Amino acid sequence: MRIASWNVNSLNVRLPHLEQWLRERAPDVAALQETKLEDSRFPDDALAALGYHSVFAGQKTYNGVALLSRMPATDVQIGIPGFEDEQRRVIAATFGDLRVVNLYVVNGHSVGSEKYAYKLRWLDAVHGWLASERLRWPNLVVLGDFNIAPADRDTHDPAIWNDDSILTSTAERAALRRLEGLGLADSYRWFSDEAGQFSWWDYRAAAFRRNLGLRIDLVLASEGLRPRATGAAIDREPRTWERPSDHAPVWLDID
Repeated sequence: MRIASWNVNSLNVRLPHLEQWLRERAPDVAALQETKLEDSRFPDDALAALGYHSVFAGQKTYNGVALLSRMPATDVQIGIPGFEDEQRRVIAATFGDLRVVNLYVVNGHSVGSEKYAYKLRWLDAVHGWLASERLRWPNLVVLGDFNIAPADRDTHDPAIWNDDSILTSTAERAALRRLEGLGLADSYRWFSDEAGQFSWWDYRAAAFRRNLGLRIDLVLASEGLRPRATGAAIDREPRTWERPSDHAPVWLDID
């Protein structure tokens, strides 16, 4: 079973890329972020033609999340229970014995800003919710665009991306570790300790060609799934396509 995540950075623009990628990589579950579409415009018919069921929560121009799957989703949850938020950043569903939570984590803009404070509040709310989800669902996968690079090896230059920088600040990384403390692991690191492996590259300064990136797209999985895990990857190829998303898909394979 392949469980994937991709920040498509506008499904309106990237739908042909998504269709090609689904045909070539054939994930069983795919979590999308930044769909940037109102629900009435979501291309569920086009995706159904490729064999995928869709559940989604979108808004015009910003944010938007979706789960695509070979089997129908059950127990769908949109948003963080008890956390009032107009931004469409969270969708969860169950597929067989697997609970999948798709997050588009707040960027935060800059350390100390109002958006940064919102990011930390949002992550605290996610932690509280996932603590209860973890009790309900032994096989839990939390994936998406986390907008946090877990460690220095997940940045192209730790001198730039340091404790005072957005996406790598002390408080953001501490919030990510709290999520991992619920019994979730960064599944990519089950298979690779290598530094310099990234999932996001800025459009500017030829960042992709120069590999000036960050690894901020993550698949956190219950430790109990580790014996079933057979591989994890960052798929750089779609980042080479014409008019690409600035993110690459990531995935975890489990038996």
